[in-house]
Amino acid sequence: MATNRSQRLRKKLCVDEFQELGFELNLDFKEDLSEEAIDAFLEAFIKALDANGLGYVGGEGFGLVCLQKRGSVTEEQRAAVEAWLKTRTELTNTEISPLLDVWYPEKPINKA
Repeated sequence: MATNRSQRLRKKLCVDEFQELGFELNLDFKEDLSEEAIDAFLEAFIKALDANGLGYVGGEGFGLVCLQKRGSVTEEQRAAVEAWLKTRTELTNTEISPLLDVWYPEKPINKA
């Protein structure tokens, strides 16, 4: 693939200076938790993310957190989500990945 791309194409492909970052998470719910309690947790989680301009793509136990608009999640936003999840009693374990490229997860993060 060509490495000498125009700025317009780099933006369209979300590469180089237009790379967008997010993070993955795994949630383990308590075994005796009802479906209603899981739904209530997910609703509260989505509201908390929405209040910070973040979006969630995934299911009950696994997903990706990214910005609702074009751009990257900051390390501070990632830490805030992690702190919020640690206060929740519905969960037995949470795993949050480091920031990663949401379009090309196998590519390293640009140091800009």
